[in-house]
Amino acid sequence: MLLLEIDPHPLLRHGAFTTTFPQALGNVPSPPWLTDLLRLDAGAPLRRDEQGRQRIRDLLRHGGYKPTGRGKPASEYLARAAAEGLLAPINLAVDACNAVSLHSGIPISVVDLESAAPPYRIRLGKAGEAYVFNPAGQVMDLEGLLCLTDALGPCADAVKDSQRTKTGEATRRHAVDRLGSERP
Repeated sequence: MLLLEIDPHPLLRHGAFTTTFPQALGNVPSPPWLTDLLRLDAGAPLRRDEQGRQRIRDLLRHGGYKPTGRGKPASEYLARAAAEGLLAPINLAVDACNAVSLHSGIPISVVDLESAAPPYRIRLGKAGEAYVFNPAGQVMDLEGLLCLTDALGPCADAVKDSQRTKTGEATRRHAVDRLGSERP
């Protein structure tokens, strides 16, 4: 169970859950039916739409964040990568969430709970907050962006997740955090 405090936000519609796998993710390959769902033309029960894309962007803009260019929602990045044939499997947990995010248009973060520390909270990023989001050391500025935080600071958001808490080969326990927007 993930105990999560959520700061008030007029547009946020949130969901989260945890999963524990019987063995490390590196030992549990994604089945073919799941990797097939990483294609934009896959027969998924969900369909992204322009109205949903706009609601997600409005949700992110509410705190002052500008969801454009490299800072667009992860679900938009997934759609582009899938359209270009570049969306490759990562691991069972991430692949499942990427398939849902790709077809729903809702950004989803996957956090390794062995690399994160409670308490957990969703709040807007503060001025000067940032984290490294890839092995190359690139940094994401979090000011005004809705973030999942742990005892050490921000660890995930709707654009890019922190390198510190990303799942890996040894991950067995993870949390899934979905940020959506209230319908008008």
